[in-house]
Amino acid sequence: MSKSATAGASVSADHDDELLESSGPRPISARTMGWLLVVLGAIGLAGSAALAIEKFLKLADPNHVPSCSLNALLDCGDAMDSWQGSLLGFPNPLLGIAAFPVVITTGVVLLAGARLPRWYWLALLGGTTLGMCLIVFLIWTTMYEISAMCPYCMVVWFAMLPLFWYQVVHALQEGYLPAGDGVRRTLVGNRHLFLAIGYVALVAWILLVKGPIIMTLF
Repeated sequence: MSKSATAGASVSADHDDELLESSGPRPISARTMGWLLVVLGAIGLAGSAALAIEKFLKLADPNHVPSCSLNALLDCGDAMDSWQGSLLGFPNPLLGIAAFPVVITTGVVLLAGARLPRWYWLALLGGTTLGMCLIVFLIWTTMYEISAMCPYCMVVWFAMLPLFWYQVVHALQEGYLPAGDGVRRTLVGNRHLFLAIGYVALVAWILLVKGPIIMTLF
């Protein structure tokens, strides 16, 4: 591509951003989205890798005490030994090790100035949605079937929530997902507020269900 064509594409992209800003709430910029994907993907990868390492050490030595086993409430041993910890026949953290690098790479590509097509964003959102469904299932089983909570799992939980939400908001603002103008404006303009509400709801759920165990620690 020639320099003039590249410059023209850049001007066009800036013009599109200006149109979005002038016609509604301030959108998520490509650079911001890139950083979100890199940072959240790195956090999710770190949590998945740590849990995978602990699982390997546990397999190598059944007497190994995981570094994430801290007390009666925070103990990843129960989660790793449960059937929910290996839904597809192998440890769940391997899914994160495979998926989060894709998220990080996408963020790096955005920061480099690339503009990705609609199909790619929808594919990434589809994969993230499946991952979020898995996270919701694991949170549910942790709340009601597994006595203790896994700290490394919780790192992945708290990274997946904004990773999923900001992709939804981005898809709405770009028109990749159908929505009325009022819905789009509300969700894009109040995206941080809705995320905060999600975090508050998650923490409240944990406190409500695990409250009795928490009280025994004090």
